[in-house]
Amino acid sequence: MADIEERYRAYLTCLNERRFADLGEFAHDPVIHNDRTLSVAEFRDLLERDVTEIPDLHYAIDRLVVQDDQVACRIRFDCTPARPFRGIPPTGKSISFVEHVFYRYEDGKIAEIWSLVDTDAIREQLTP
Repeated sequence: MADIEERYRAYLTCLNERRFADLGEFAHDPVIHNDRTLSVAEFRDLLERDVTEIPDLHYAIDRLVVQDDQVACRIRFDCTPARPFRGIPPTGKSISFVEHVFYRYEDGKIAEIWSLVDTDAIREQLTP
């Protein structure tokens, strides 16, 4: 089994390269996301929706902590929403926001995800 940090970085590369069909290499089926059990297909739909709403979405590691089977990451996004994102209409303006996310790995794959996106920052930047 590859080291968890290496696996996590490969997972973000997969997302940035839009290789959503490869998610099964990185996440259990099912995977738990914010206490909801999702199949890998449902998880893929969630990630693909974000990219549809923000085509230039890029996952950039701002802070990363790995301990045993746990990963904590602060991901920074600098992007331009093209469609409503998290219920907030786009303005054509570029925005910056972060996601704080925790993962629990099992057998080298993501088993659980707890994610919190800074929607206040998004709303502040997109509200005229």
